[in-house]
Amino acid sequence: MLKPFYTKDCVEAGLDEVGRGCLAGPVVAAAVVLPPDYAHPWLTDSKQLTRAERDELNVEIRKEAVCWAIAEASPEEIDQINILKASFLAMHRAVDQLTRRPEHLLVDGNRFTPYPMIPHTCIIKGDGLYLSIAAASVLAKTYRDELMERLAKEFPAYGWESNVGYPTPRHLRGLEEHGPSNWHRKSFGPVRNVLYQRETLSQKNTDLVDLLSPSS
Repeated sequence: MLKPFYTKDCVEAGLDEVGRGCLAGPVVAAAVVLPPDYAHPWLTDSKQLTRAERDELNVEIRKEAVCWAIAEASPEEIDQINILKASFLAMHRAVDQLTRRPEHLLVDGNRFTPYPMIPHTCIIKGDGLYLSIAAASVLAKTYRDELMERLAKEFPAYGWESNVGYPTPRHLRGLEEHGPSNWHRKSFGPVRNVLYQRETLSQKNTDLVDLLSPSS
């Protein structure tokens, strides 16, 4: 059974993110403030739940939470500031949107950029220890999975409807055959390597055309 809070008698928001290890799509974070007496027998780390369980919990958390919010950091922002900082940026944006200001932030992981004027505590594997973090993980994962499924209809070559942007064999094969989309993270190794290969091949073709062209 997960713990209901870290700091008693305090408006505490649980924070979690999903999508850090993906090659495509935004990193998504959620912040959730639960009622102090909230309990659920099978709310836990979203990765340990089935799709049906997450969908059911997603509806309940949105209904029962004191407040909740979901936010993103884009692939472009990830490339500009790196994935870790982008994860913190998404978390900050989620806190920004809460309709009730938290007095304490309970953050999944071992690092966090402090949010102005709100103390925080980092909890390693906190989504399996505290209800509010677990609730945030469910909201973030459900939102992001649905987003990647929608994007898969526009970009069917990468298999995002099943891998949600993670580097599965199908995703890597699609990346090699079709190149990156505008949703890919250009700073991530496999994407960067494909871009380099394509630029190198393009330059070689240009050089060959120049070589074969009659001189003026």
